[in-house]
Amino acid sequence: MAAGEPGDLGGYYFRYLPQKTFQSLSTPETTSRLRQWSMLGRIKAQAFGFDQTFQAYRKDDFVMAFFKDPNVIPNLKLLSESSGQWITLGTEVKKIEAINVPCTQLSMSFFDRLYDEDIVRDNGHIVKCLDSFCDPFLISDELRKVLLAEDSEKYEVFSQPDREEFLFCLFKHLCLGGALCQYEDVLDPYLETTKLIYKDLVR
Repeated sequence: MAAGEPGDLGGYYFRYLPQKTFQSLSTPETTSRLRQWSMLGRIKAQAFGFDQTFQAYRKDDFVMAFFKDPNVIPNLKLLSESSGQWITLGTEVKKIEAINVPCTQLSMSFFDRLYDEDIVRDNGHIVKCLDSFCDPFLISDELRKVLLAEDSEKYEVFSQPDREEFLFCLFKHLCLGGALCQYEDVLDPYLETTKLIYKDLVR
């Protein structure tokens, strides 16, 4: 059997699609924002295709087959915690845990509640608060508080199912940024970048 052909991987065969690019991550405006948020060079998207029918109840088999596929192992990029450099997977994964990440939210009105609950002012400025810590993050405004502080009175503005949505996860990731993040004072840059990347990834 030739390398890359379906075998004992549940019938799944993957192919790397290097020609598929995600322009949302490389626009001048996005690049500038990612640099400010200490995320430039630390966020990457790659595309892989498959021809078989995906069955949700077999998601564990699907994900394990992906990480064992000979077209994935030498091409999938990971960010090394030790060096901070992008490296390839390079070896078969022995154990996985597949988690459903819903993509049911299709409108940025999902975040209107941030205005309704006085987390963001009508003019778009994020409301400040007394400094507190949620290791390793400094919480100095109501936005980071609603994202991180489970004991916050406004934490339930977003339900647990809301927080599992990919749209929310992407927004939270951008808002929290990297180790040397320079936070925004207004909400729009976070919303605009979230929308741009989300539309690029979820089609």
